Amino acid sequence: MKRLFLLITAVLLVAACNNSRPIKVPVPARPAGQVNVLGLTCDPLETVRIGVVGLGMRGEDAVVRLSYVPGAVVTALCDIVPERVTASQQALAGLGKPAAREYTGADDAWKALCEQEDLDLVYICTDWSHHVPVALYAMNHGKHVAVEVPAAGTLEDIWALVNTAERTRKHCIMLENCCYDFFELSTLAMVQSGAIGEPIHAEGAYLHNLDPYWTRYQGNWRLQENQKHRGDLYPTHGLGPVCQVLNIHRGDRMKTLVAMDTEPFNGGRLSERLYDKPDETFAAGDQTCTLIRTEKGKTILVEHCVMTPRPYSRLYQVVGTDGYAAKYPVPMLCFREFKEGQDPAHSLGKEKVYRNELARERLAQYQSPILTPELEALAKEVGGHGGMDYIMDYRMIYCLRNGLPMDIDVYDLAEWCCVTPLSRLSIENGNRPVEVPDFTRGAWNQKEGFSYAFAE
Repeated sequence: MKRLFLLITAVLLVAACNNSRPIKVPVPARPAGQVNVLGLTCDPLETVRIGVVGLGMRGEDAVVRLSYVPGAVVTALCDIVPERVTASQQALAGLGKPAAREYTGADDAWKALCEQEDLDLVYICTDWSHHVPVALYAMNHGKHVAVEVPAAGTLEDIWALVNTAERTRKHCIMLENCCYDFFELSTLAMVQSGAIGEPIHAEGAYLHNLDPYWTRYQGNWRLQENQKHRGDLYPTHGLGPVCQVLNIHRGDRMKTLVAMDTEPFNGGRLSERLYDKPDETFAAGDQTCTLIRTEKGKTILVEHCVMTPRPYSRLYQVVGTDGYAAKYPVPMLCFREFKEGQDPAHSLGKEKVYRNELARERLAQYQSPILTPELEALAKEVGGHGGMDYIMDYRMIYCLRNGLPMDIDVYDLAEWCCVTPLSRLSIENGNRPVEVPDFTRGAWNQKEGFSYAFAE
């Protein structure tokens, strides 16, 4: 009996030990003839000729924004719905721009657009299921690609984008606009100035009640993504800016993650409420949390919640050894400073905190190198989430015109998107840790620190 007890105990200890070890996620060997494209530069383009695929909520606005970017011209429009193409043509005409070629009517009309020879960039704003097929086809036909978020939702698709970008040596950019929000830009500049010491922890999220929007997605595709898939389905808005702060694949890398979710309390009832079709197999939890540890021992918390009335937030918090910055619920900065005459030894809870306008005034001391007063004013006039969409487009076109590396490269795309399949893997294996693949295949520490490229 004692031997049986010892045997059972040993088995349980081994099982517990195995369950605590991270799930290994293989990194496929780089195909022969490919090399990494860190810092990829291509021949400068005096004019960037753009084809926009998908003219729904995001694409139609992109056509207008791009029309204001110096050196950019929209030469092709594609959508399965002909009326959307017509609407974008009318927008171009209203701005005094020439008509673009039209591709519409068929689900694969985008292929003919990608095959168009006088085209430099394919700008992809489709539903998520078309992101990867269009991007791969475009790169294989000699085009740079810019893909709306999230660019990919499976490891297979992510690796396909990485390998195709490396093989074709074409830019594969993810359109992560939140990296260009004014608060995030200034915070990055502040961190890089050393004002908060060493950044050691960061938080990002997508907390957005989508009740007013579900029915606006053609064919209910976004609801279906949540019905079918578990995990953090939309991590990049929160993750992108903090990865730049933490220099991911520019001196550090995401090493392991662990995720957990709630039950789909609201999600399970959503289908019945909207479409009179109850769904007892709804996959996505109402709330998903993912905790990531980097190679250098720093941490990232990412949250996703689109099913509750929780107020909109991307969290965006950066914790440093000597300071702190947060955007939500109100702008706030805190530094290792104390009021005059205050005894630091008895200062618990009395740190110098800047909130709201005081925080904005302090943060204004740290100007992003990519922002000029003229660009900021034009961005706010053109719009797109307060201007950050325009700055994103402007920077992309600026880099293409000057033959510079992109602010957001294919490895950023891979790292920020991989949280979706890896969080799912962790959750479905009892919240077990999961290894994060090195999508650079060993080059994550070849460059030290995130930086923007500029023409000489």
